[in-house]
Formats: sequence, structure tokens, C-alpha cells
Amino acid sequence: MKMTIKRITLFAVLLATALHFSFANAGEGAFGWIYTLDLQPKGKLEFEQRLQLNQLQSAGTYDAWTARTELEYGLTNNLQIAGYINSYYTSASQNYTNPEACGDSASCTGGYGVPSSHDPATPYRKSGIEGGSLEAIYRITNPVTSPVGVGLYFEPTIGKNKNEIAARLLLQSNFIDDKLILAGNVVVANERLKFIENGNVPESMLDFLVGASYRFAPKWSAGVEARFHNDYSELNLRNQVQRATFVGPNMHYAAKDWWVTGAWRYQLKGGNCMGGGEAECSNARVWDSHSVNEFIVKVGFPLN
Repeated sequence: MKMTIKRITLFAVLLATALHFSFANAGEGAFGWIYTLDLQPKGKLEFEQRLQLNQLQSAGTYDAWTARTELEYGLTNNLQIAGYINSYYTSASQNYTNPEACGDSASCTGGYGVPSSHDPATPYRKSGIEGGSLEAIYRITNPVTSPVGVGLYFEPTIGKNKNEIAARLLLQSNFIDDKLILAGNVVVANERLKFIENGNVPESMLDFLVGASYRFAPKWSAGVEARFHNDYSELNLRNQVQRATFVGPNMHYAAKDWWVTGAWRYQLKGGNCMGGGEAECSNARVWDSHSVNEFIVKVGFPLN
């Protein structure tokens, strides 16, 4: 069955409404994009659905939806493994204005997921199953019992648009009887893009993610998170071509048997391109797979 954004959204909504309300906390997924060290206990299985929208570039329309359907399992109390099915829907039309990308035209269609063979004068729309990912998180120290929680994350991905190997250093500290969570991730990734030129274009990425979340009511938490993003046109962080900063709020609700989180990141002006990547920048912001706004909604519930 062809995957469309309507089906993705309908699935997420039906999933959320099918869950019942209760009065204890589940304690999962307080941030939109930052991974924490609140892992599944040994033998516990949880389902999680994520839906992200990257929206608005320098002109025209740009809506890039991604959905990740995940199962998490506690292999031990300090080692969690997971598997994902990733799907997408991309709609772009005249979203670029940089002359280096558009030539003599005032605007053109381009960006992440738009094949280099596509006519830049016409809109582009496509949806489908992107591929799959595996994930492992190992908790070295627990933020509940240590001043600083430390963990390691590893994720290989195989997909239609790219293959990727990503690693993260996870840091977390809890304060005020665990009401306040400060968390950070250092993310390093090597990628090979498949929709450009010969379908084997190397890239790499270095991100610094930081955030805070405060539980202001028995079931409710809110906070802020930021992303300091760096892109490179070669593997292993060689030849930097992009730098951008994103910041925005998050909100989390946890019940006994389910939880939901929503977050928004806004790309601040001041991003820049260098090292031959100038076509991906205009209006003091960075494009390619990036946008002015990034929204994410996550919902999860235990299966045992």
C-alpha cells in the first residue's frame, strides 16, 4: 500500500486516541530530538511513533514529512535496543532562490530528497517507505544515582534516499527530585546520499543538542531545546559546508500507560555555507534538508 502523509497522520492520531488515561507517570521521551538515559528496564518492550515536519524554505512551498515507527526493548537494565521503519512524504515547489542553484530563474525546486535529475522548474512530490534503522543505547552511569548520567548510542540506517551510520554521546543531569532534567547529545554521522548524481555522494554531520525540561505539574513537563548543526561534504567531518542554529520549546505529557511529546525548532538567521556549499544558503539561513521550522510529535506506550 502506498504510504502517504494522510495515512501516516491518521495512524498516529488513531494510536493516540486508542490509549486510555491514567494517573501515574510513564517517564519517557520528555524532549523532541534529544535522547535521554531513561531506558526501558530489562525485559520491557515499548512502541513509539514519531512524526516530523520540516516546513518552509526561502520561497515557494517545502513540506518534508518523516515518520519513524519504533519498537524499543530493554536487553538489560542499562542496554536498550530498538528497530525502526522509516517513511516519508516530500512536497517541494520553487523553494530555492539562490542563483547558484537556480541559474537565471528567480526560484527553483530542489533540496533533500529531490533527485538531481528532476526538472527544477516543476513541483516535486513523492512518498513511500524510506527504509529501516537499528539502534542501541548503553547507559554507563545513571542520572538518577549519579551527578551526571553518561551513555553511548549507535544507529545504522539503510534507506532509499541515504545510508547512514550515527553515533551519540548522551549526557544528562537531574535536579530538584528529578523534576528538572538537563540533557545534551553530541551527534556524529557519516552518510551516503542516493538521490544525487551517481547515488553515492558522501556527507557527514556534527551536531550539538542541548535542552532543559521541567515537570511543573504531576503529568506535565515543558522546556526548551537547541541544535547547533554542522554539515560536511566528505566523510569523517572533512570540508565543512554548512553551519546553522535551531532553538524552540517542547511539551511532554506522561500517564501510566502512555506518553506524548510535542516540540518545535526554529532556524535562527545567521546560518552560513562555505567550502563549495554556497548554493544551499540564502536569506541568512541554511537549506538542503533543513527548513525554517521543524515540528515533531512522539507518542509511546508499553507493550508488556
